Amino acid sequence: MTPLLDSLVSKMPSLSASDHASVVSLNLFVALLCACIVLGHLLEENRWMNESITALLIGLATGVVILLISNGKSSHLLVFSEDLFFIYLLPPIIFNAGFQVKKKQFFRNFVTIMLFGAIGTVVSCTVITLGVTQFFKKLDIGTFDLGDYLAIGAIFAATDSVCTLQVLNQDETPLLYSLVFGEGVVNDATSVVVFNAIQSFDLTHLNHEAAFRLLGNFFYLFLLSTLLGVATGLISAYVIKKLYFGRHSTDREVALMMLMAYLSYMLAELFDLSGILTVFFCGIVMSHYTWHNVTESSRITTKHAFATLSFLAETFIFLYVGMDALDIDKWRSVSDSPGTSVAVSSILIGLLMLGRAAFVFPLSFLSNLAKKNQSEKIDFKMQVVIWWSGLMRGAVSMALAYNKFTRAGKTDLRGNAIMITSTITVCLFSTVVFGMLTKPLIRFLLPHQKATTSFLSDGNTPKSIQIPLIDQDSFIEFAGNHNVPRPDSIRGFLTRPTRTVHYYWRQFDDSFMRPVFGGRGFVPFVPGSPTEREPPTDLSRA
Repeated sequence: MTPLLDSLVSKMPSLSASDHASVVSLNLFVALLCACIVLGHLLEENRWMNESITALLIGLATGVVILLISNGKSSHLLVFSEDLFFIYLLPPIIFNAGFQVKKKQFFRNFVTIMLFGAIGTVVSCTVITLGVTQFFKKLDIGTFDLGDYLAIGAIFAATDSVCTLQVLNQDETPLLYSLVFGEGVVNDATSVVVFNAIQSFDLTHLNHEAAFRLLGNFFYLFLLSTLLGVATGLISAYVIKKLYFGRHSTDREVALMMLMAYLSYMLAELFDLSGILTVFFCGIVMSHYTWHNVTESSRITTKHAFATLSFLAETFIFLYVGMDALDIDKWRSVSDSPGTSVAVSSILIGLLMLGRAAFVFPLSFLSNLAKKNQSEKIDFKMQVVIWWSGLMRGAVSMALAYNKFTRAGKTDLRGNAIMITSTITVCLFSTVVFGMLTKPLIRFLLPHQKATTSFLSDGNTPKSIQIPLIDQDSFIEFAGNHNVPRPDSIRGFLTRPTRTVHYYWRQFDDSFMRPVFGGRGFVPFVPGSPTEREPPTDLSRA
């Protein structure tokens, strides 16, 4: 045994030396994350700054310091990997978005959100593709085929509305927040689905049949990805409700919730579906059923754990994008033609602004035509905010650009290097410049917003239990005005279809779904349960 221990001890110094650089890099990156959190807190009330811009600027400053220390050889601590982004960083962000979303507002505006997020993204992708096809041919940036132009359209159609969402308050502006938030999630999913479809299709023989097949594949991915997320969420709810892990260990039910959420994303990737859509709807289903089946301490733990993981992942992404923006190898490839790189970046910024306008204002007009209630319509100021919120580009665009125009993180062709540097420039400019102007713009357009929508709270209030999917105003209007058609009547469906759908969903949910999968008000009392601290006599008296 002694010779074996001696050999292990003798090998330890060499192992430590080989891993020393990685340990130093990780230490610095963790320290930078801490700095982002502290500075973000200190600049919370600043008119121009938010946490995303703070992380981005810290990343840029760190990149400059590393460049100086390394004599211009490197600017970042870690090597960018699409796997790191799509497998480890993106899932917690999207899942938390679905888990924390106010479901009443999201599904009340579901049609409008899908119009903006799916149809609007395709329109924006088309506008950008047509624009770059015309302009890039006049610039000496290399040879691109139809697939490259379509991929560029999908890359820059992916928005990043984090800066706007950090300014908006979903209790003060519920309609606007739900539209910006919902469109952002569906937009990311649509962009990735379109990008992957373009990558997998043979575009050299494009005809009507291939175009319809591409469209069919798009809807197939959307539907199956959504169903997979719903199914995974329901399975987690059923298992936790039936086995009730909380009577022995709350750690197990928290761990199971986290693992099932991540499993939904990985299953989607395994079956070549959209992991973004899958994990988003898994988060919605888990918050509606699974979260109410766990103990009270587990509810608090999971709510804050998911939010914390999402926050750290977002900060990590912006911090790294800032450092990677100064990657000397990519900029060296385009150093002989800086004017071309600036022209490409300017063209892309102009096209993404045009692409947003091409669908936000027309689709808002169509959505308003279908709305009877004035409070549900999207006024012009809201349309401007929605248009502005989609001008920022972030990590999804970066990851897709790296996937398309690099091989193992390297760019050999000059045209590919120009596209990578232009993507970095667009992401930096849009996030910093447009992001810094977001707070002043929203305060100018929406100066006085009162919080009048407390019914949107998902707290355990009697009102939210009695009418979980119908807003309070509609309920009062129906109770006090007999001229308002009943939601279960044909006239009610024709005049207010959304309310009718909510009515029948509530009936179905209360009669079939909640008794099987649990949820608020449908979890049976278990003696000794950590959620039930009060004796049964007190509960019955309440």
